[in-house]
Amino acid sequence: MPLRPDDKLMLKHKLEPEPAGSVPNPTILPICQDIAGRVNAFLDSEPETPLLRQVQAQTRVALGVISTALERYSLEEISLSYNGGKDCLVLLILLLASLAHHPSSALPTKLQSVYIISPSPFQEVDEFVDASIDTYSLDLARYTQPMKEAFRVYLQEHEKVKAILVGTRRTDPHGELLTHFDQTDHGWPAFMRVHPVIDWHYAEIWAFIRHLEIPYCVLYDRGYTSLGGTTDTHPNPALKAGNVQSETKEQSFRPAYELVEDKAERLGRDW
Repeated sequence: MPLRPDDKLMLKHKLEPEPAGSVPNPTILPICQDIAGRVNAFLDSEPETPLLRQVQAQTRVALGVISTALERYSLEEISLSYNGGKDCLVLLILLLASLAHHPSSALPTKLQSVYIISPSPFQEVDEFVDASIDTYSLDLARYTQPMKEAFRVYLQEHEKVKAILVGTRRTDPHGELLTHFDQTDHGWPAFMRVHPVIDWHYAEIWAFIRHLEIPYCVLYDRGYTSLGGTTDTHPNPALKAGNVQSETKEQSFRPAYELVEDKAERLGRDW
């Protein structure tokens, strides 16, 4: 469900009072504090299931990776690859939570990020990305070129960026041999790829999202488990429900979070 201004969250990081007569510069700190409160409350809680215990452990590792990235690079040198999908959504939440620890004077008004748009984008995905911009205060640069060219142009237009946080997981294509920090391959624009959620499993991603009640793209409730474009993405056949909707004669699908196996995640994608 969407974050609301009146949500009562457990906050562990408070704003220092501004000197008398000063006018504070607006930053993303209030958003970071709200999210950090949710994440901290989750980490401090007694897990209800073995899955949530695993998610707590994964969360701590991911926060450690992000903390290391923030030590190595300034915020001007860091960006986030964000396309509205579940994995980069978890990464966004963890990054914002980590920034609650950052000196408030160093925080930007918006979080630097990049969105490489599919050649045939879902309207629902674009609408969710637009909502994310407002909810999480993203400074989102959009590109329609193929990924390699898009990153080349992005780095030309954002010359200070040296590292980009990516929501790749080990079960993704070309993810098997990645580590938490990997320089781009030869022939690609040069930057450090940071993979805080590389070792998360599919079920852990969804357990985190649902436990923290993070809003997500509506396509996931329609059986989509991996989001690409309209021409290569379909509801996952592993989530096909037993009944057929009588009025439309269309097969209905269970929500993405009911899938369990990592290997079944991309059965709805054409590669």
